[in-house]
Amino acid sequence: MNAVVDVQRQVNAGPEGEVLRGWVEAVLAAEGRQDELELTVRIVDANEIAVLNQRYRNKPGPTNVLSFPFEAPSGVSLNLLGDLVIAAPVVTEEARRQGKTETAHWAHLVVHGTLHLLGYDHQTAAQAEAMERREIRILHSLGYPNPYLLDEAS
Repeated sequence: MNAVVDVQRQVNAGPEGEVLRGWVEAVLAAEGRQDELELTVRIVDANEIAVLNQRYRNKPGPTNVLSFPFEAPSGVSLNLLGDLVIAAPVVTEEARRQGKTETAHWAHLVVHGTLHLLGYDHQTAAQAEAMERREIRILHSLGYPNPYLLDEAS
C-alpha cells in the first residue's frame, strides 16, 4: 500500500515526509485499507492553527492537530482522505511538558489525526476509548509507548 502524503511546511519543523508517510501507512494498514489514499500534512506555527481552530471549531487559541476530512461532491470519486494541520511549536511544548520525545508525540498526533480522517472521533467516552485503543495498538506496532500512560504521569 502506498499513501501519497503531500507535506507543506509553513515552518521548517517536524519529521521528514517519508517518516510522516510511514505513520500514515501504519494507520491505513491497521484499518485494513488497501486502496491508495492521498492526504496533506501541513506543519504550521501556533498563530495559523489558532486561526483555524477558531474558524472551524469555534475554539480560541492554538491546538496540536486539526483534521479536515475530504468530502467529495456527489458523483465524484477521488482517493483524497483529507488534510492534517499540525502546530510544530505546540507539539514541542506538549512533548516537553508530558515527558515524551518529540518524535513519539509527532507519531501520536499523525496517527490520531489520520484516524479522524478515517471517521473516528472522541465525542463520547465510548468513542474516545475505542479511538485510544486503536492509537495505542498502532503506536505500539511502530515501537512507541502508550501516549496516554505518559499523559497521566505528567
